[in-house]
Amino acid sequence: MEIIASVIVGLLVLAVMFLAASLKMVRQGFEYTIEHFGRFTTVARPGLNFYPAFFYRVGRRINMMEQVLDVPQQEIITKDNAMVAVDGVVFFQVLDAAKAAYEVSDLFVAIMQLATTNLRTVMGSMDLDELLSKRDDINARLLSVVDHATNPWGVKITRVEIKDIRPPVDIVNAMARQMKAEREKRANILEAEGARASEILRAEGQKQARILEAEGRKESAFRDSEARERAAEAEARATQLVSDAIEQGSAQAINYFIAQKYVEAVGKFATSPNAKTILFPVEATNLIGTIGGIGTLAKEAFGEPAAPPRPPAPPRAPRPFERESE
Repeated sequence: MEIIASVIVGLLVLAVMFLAASLKMVRQGFEYTIEHFGRFTTVARPGLNFYPAFFYRVGRRINMMEQVLDVPQQEIITKDNAMVAVDGVVFFQVLDAAKAAYEVSDLFVAIMQLATTNLRTVMGSMDLDELLSKRDDINARLLSVVDHATNPWGVKITRVEIKDIRPPVDIVNAMARQMKAEREKRANILEAEGARASEILRAEGQKQARILEAEGRKESAFRDSEARERAAEAEARATQLVSDAIEQGSAQAINYFIAQKYVEAVGKFATSPNAKTILFPVEATNLIGTIGGIGTLAKEAFGEPAAPPRPPAPPRAPRPFERESE
């Protein structure tokens, strides 16, 4: 009985060990290839899987998540014979675990070598200026080439990025001088355009000022003409009034014109810049009488009765009046 019990216990232990060896726990994000006596049969998905021990075993553990692979720095000769140092990075994801396990011996090394060779091919066919300014085009071409090459391996290349492009020091210095010259050129162009715009605006302002000045002169001439016309109308009206007064027998109208011309002549003598000494006869009583005649004429114009004329004063001997101006 003890032997039978020992055998049963041993069988139970072997059964437990067999069950433990047959259960395969696959983590999320991984897939395992299952081999039956060394031949691939199926792929174990994430979770708990049962495959009889000693008959089935796990072949490869494949990471199905997106992964990053650094492309080491390398020297590349461009189309215009410039030496540049370039490094990059490749993002990829395994879509078929069986192909990734059995179609290529070392997936990481294969992807790295493929990216390196195509990086040299693509960038070696471009000039340095294109290399520095068309990174997006380089990334797109590398992605297309590498993804197409890795398709039989069950791998999807999601992105290929150039991390850094380092030209030689002398080329960097030449580029800096070129950039400085280009910036100075743009600054000179902008300054010239600004000066041109300023001159145009100044000319436009002067033109507008001349136009406004001409319009002002035109308006002033129009106003002067209108004033002269009004003055002429007033003088004509006054002349007409005087003529009417003369026709009615009033002698004061003639005195008005004589006094007006007399006063104007005296004023011209007094204000003449060349006159140093003025000698002319003046009859004071006649001048007063003339002024009285002007007053009488004004009263008659406004309809007031005129006073009877005074008898003329006896003539007096003329006396010279002198006026000295500095």
